[in-house]
Amino acid sequence: MIKNYIIDTNVMIHDPYFYNNFEDNNIIIPIICIEELDNLKSREGIKGFHARCSIREINTLMKNGSLKEGVRLSGGGLIKIEMNHMDMAVLPNAMSHSKNDNLILAICLNIMKNTKIPTVLITKDVSMQIKADSLGIATEDYKHDKITETVLYKGYSELSISSEQIGLIYSGGLELPREIEGDVFPNHFFHMHDLSDSSHEVLAKFNGEKIVPLRYEKEAAWGLKPMNKEQRMAFELLMDPSVHFVSMAGGAGSGKTILATSVALQKVIEEGIYRKIIFVRPVVPAGNDIGFLPGDEAEKLTPWMSSFYDAIDNLMDMRYKHRKDGRDLDGTVEEFIDMFRQKGILETKTFNYMRGRTLSKALVIVDEAQQTTPHLAKLMLTRAGHDSKFIFVGDPSDNQIDNVYVDSRSNGLVYAIEKMKKHQITGHVTLKQVERSPLAKLAEKSM
Repeated sequence: MIKNYIIDTNVMIHDPYFYNNFEDNNIIIPIICIEELDNLKSREGIKGFHARCSIREINTLMKNGSLKEGVRLSGGGLIKIEMNHMDMAVLPNAMSHSKNDNLILAICLNIMKNTKIPTVLITKDVSMQIKADSLGIATEDYKHDKITETVLYKGYSELSISSEQIGLIYSGGLELPREIEGDVFPNHFFHMHDLSDSSHEVLAKFNGEKIVPLRYEKEAAWGLKPMNKEQRMAFELLMDPSVHFVSMAGGAGSGKTILATSVALQKVIEEGIYRKIIFVRPVVPAGNDIGFLPGDEAEKLTPWMSSFYDAIDNLMDMRYKHRKDGRDLDGTVEEFIDMFRQKGILETKTFNYMRGRTLSKALVIVDEAQQTTPHLAKLMLTRAGHDSKFIFVGDPSDNQIDNVYVDSRSNGLVYAIEKMKKHQITGHVTLKQVERSPLAKLAEKSM
């Protein structure tokens, strides 16, 4: 049965290509939503970027007809901009007539009164869903890119096997044991327990054919060595040049950013495997947007790059404080970053500056990736040129997401983890332990 789907502004900002995902149904965009996009298009950060994308996509549809009358889509559906059905008298007296959300709700009610076609409001705004339900309006979240798995893939499993099987890992590799439950993807890790000796444990990785030993567990990157088993797994993926996409999820203090940064410095500055480091951070402000800050691009981005600066500062301290080779240790982290930025070896960027770029032989770290939408995550990964490596890090839990257009199941980090986990050149690890400090660990557990 054909349905009317009325689209809230937040859906268009979440996914500018939303109109491709409603099959042969009617897609109705209230004119007030176009007004809201127009007001948002000059904003800096993710919100403004997606508003501009949505406006461009809607504009392309005008080539096929009038949006006032309705444009037929390739999937058989119809999209139109609703300019009528704005009688606010259908709303209870307690609801303000000056709020855009309430105008959208009034449009829904008036369309429901004047048609027998089932009508559904598509919105990602929880308050809007509550008000719509109280008015008898059917609502749905935009679910096209929402991850449906109840448990997020963590990248490793516990496995108990015999001493003989453990021996095979180190002598050519072990075929996947039959008792393994669930799917196992390339670059999946195993924490092995010896059935005959409870104190004997090993870490190993499935290379797509067999379970094999870790290659980099005895190495360090810019003076940093992994501190626990999950960090050792992540380090293996980060150090391996054949793995072109690595995702790391985990709570505050689990070591995501410092691990990624240490490997980036090692692979770019020390080994020259990649030409440059590009550190990308989505701008999701709690207050003013980035555009209100003075200075050039690098100066505007500095407040958003504190995690990167802190990681380099800590790594510099660990690497040099005991050295006696005459190196000047008085330089600040800002001077270090500026020196390599001027050489073209280091860039700090936000997503606004990534469109159209091809990043070849670059190591790209996307911090706070849980703040991105699936659209932005895809945009970022499609920038990958030859011999590049992309690292997504973040905490996808709801209390660490400030972007109102995504949640723990619809953000770009979890979307990338689930969509990319099956491939030979990708890998993921979820970090569990807090290693920042005893106080950070206590706060993570107790608060």
